[in-house]
Amino acid sequence: MANWFFRYLPGISFERMKLHQIRDLLAVAEKGSLRAAARHLRLAQPSISRSIHALEKELDVPLLERSARGTTLTPSGKLFARRASAAATELRRAREELQQVHGKGTGALSVALSSVPLLALLPRAYAPFARRYPLMELHVTDSAFPGIEAQLRDGRVDFYVGVAPEKRPPPDLLVEKLFDNTRMVVARHGHPLAGARKLADLAGARWVSTSITANAQAEIGDLFRQHGLPAPRIGATTTGGALGLITLLSHSDLLAIVPRQWLEYSPTRGALAKIDLKEKLAAPPIVIIRRAALPLTPAAGYFCDLLRRASSRA
Repeated sequence: MANWFFRYLPGISFERMKLHQIRDLLAVAEKGSLRAAARHLRLAQPSISRSIHALEKELDVPLLERSARGTTLTPSGKLFARRASAAATELRRAREELQQVHGKGTGALSVALSSVPLLALLPRAYAPFARRYPLMELHVTDSAFPGIEAQLRDGRVDFYVGVAPEKRPPPDLLVEKLFDNTRMVVARHGHPLAGARKLADLAGARWVSTSITANAQAEIGDLFRQHGLPAPRIGATTTGGALGLITLLSHSDLLAIVPRQWLEYSPTRGALAKIDLKEKLAAPPIVIIRRAALPLTPAAGYFCDLLRRASSRA
């Protein structure tokens, strides 16, 4: 299998390259040293050293450098490991795809979801997915685009569902719009400004800037400027998931602008309340982004379809 895969890569001879050599090099890249890689793989350190030495001979470049602090990858080693990691991911995905086609349904599925699909789509999609693929392991990353772009490109993430990026990705990434969205202002229950009915009533409040988009703080300011209001005061900024934002809002008089689905999710609804303004607050659409060059595996395609179906009720 190793010879078949590498023999047809143009420009270099790979007849003697073995997959265990790639595995060993990637373990060093991931764990940061030869010793840590040996522990991780449960192999003798000299065995891994010989394996990578053979790979260096095949490639005719040094991949490891030794110093008083241990053995690490050279710049050439890091470059090769980056490409080899993508190749190893695709080989794993190819094996899992064959297993899924023949009814075994094993392996792992990795998806990246921003807050809207996490709150509104995942709860409806996971149960039927688990029934169809009970042996599959689902990895969910809470992230938005472009923060997830590198993992999407190299295959560590099968697809992304979430807020559309401000700039459309290049053609090697396919973008499919699921639905348009709106936002709302939220605060803790019993907030002094709970009775506000227009954005101008909130001009003196302090706000939490979120990382729902890459330029969230500017978006709040733009929203106020569109209505002829001065820029709001930012009291705090969150850069992670929903937990930090909910904690800040529920224990202060800060306000935030979030997608409307936040209050359709019962745990969030119990912590926060909507301030019912007359202005309609637009939000970026929710999209699916995946690589154009390779199809999704059957399991990934099925999970993607479940998220599409769930989006019709979002």
